[in-house]
Amino acid sequence: MYPWEEVDPKKDSTIILIHECVKRGHTVAMATPANLTIRDSLTMAQTKVFKKDQEVKSNLSSFYKNAELSEKMLPLEGFDVIFMRANPPIDPLVLNFLDSVKNNVFLVNSIRGLREANNKIYTASYYDPKREIIPATYVSKNINYLKSIIKENEGSKMILKPLNGYGGKGVIVLEKSAMQNISSLLDFYISGQEGKQSNYVILQDYVEGADKGDVRVLMLHDQPIGAIRRVPAEGDARSNLSAGGHVAKHYLTKEEKELCRRIGKKLVADGIYFSGLDLIGGKLIEVNVMSPGGIGDINKLYKVKIQKDIINYLEEQVKSEYSLSIRKQEHRKIVDNA
Repeated sequence: MYPWEEVDPKKDSTIILIHECVKRGHTVAMATPANLTIRDSLTMAQTKVFKKDQEVKSNLSSFYKNAELSEKMLPLEGFDVIFMRANPPIDPLVLNFLDSVKNNVFLVNSIRGLREANNKIYTASYYDPKREIIPATYVSKNINYLKSIIKENEGSKMILKPLNGYGGKGVIVLEKSAMQNISSLLDFYISGQEGKQSNYVILQDYVEGADKGDVRVLMLHDQPIGAIRRVPAEGDARSNLSAGGHVAKHYLTKEEKELCRRIGKKLVADGIYFSGLDLIGGKLIEVNVMSPGGIGDINKLYKVKIQKDIINYLEEQVKSEYSLSIRKQEHRKIVDNA
């Protein structure tokens, strides 16, 4: 995850998950990607470990302030579950470290899922010829091609965003009526600073209703476990809470539930077990697989504690793996004694 010192106990979903695990008596350790290492062919991490038998405050701010932590170098294989909560984009080397333990630890999300879905190409590559799932989406760093797409587009505006952005950073609305500015914008987004590698960007059809916000759906395995409407701040096209938006209750429509069902099936097949979907106008805009937020807002609005469902799910996965391991050992004894 990101450093413990950067956690905001009033907003972070990560600390809600940590709190639930510590409260249940699990051994909980945190590490940043930079603290991964290999020692004697063993993947390890310099971690902050929650001391056992400490009083667990129910208030998150008090829990955060009073948490007793010790620093330990620990082997990743010793854990039952590794929960990835780092901010995107992910460093591919982090996945190389985790590759060595993927068969012995339940990863949320799987190496394959993180590799494929940690940026916005994942949704852009969905096979959707009838455009029932995602709005028309284009990924490129070719400025002339992108300008031709904007000119040919039937709508009066499109959405432009960086491929590896998160939290609404860099998301803007392009107005076709301001074509004289678009070349400069594309050049800024793609070329960036001098001497730096050019960047891919995403162009997406503008979905009507986007000015009223989007719907964040938290998915556990293949099912939605909570949803909120994120309403943009006045004069802002972005509904991300980090960009000044606010939240309201949202009950999924029949069409949105069907969309979640279709997407959920693919998510699990790709090894994505916990994610955040962003929906606008019944279309999927993004899938967040690194550190999707919204747990605290959903809990507050609906008087629920969805972190319990998430940790219950992880415990069931571990029990299932353990049962399979015991069964394998028993059958191995029969074979050895044959």
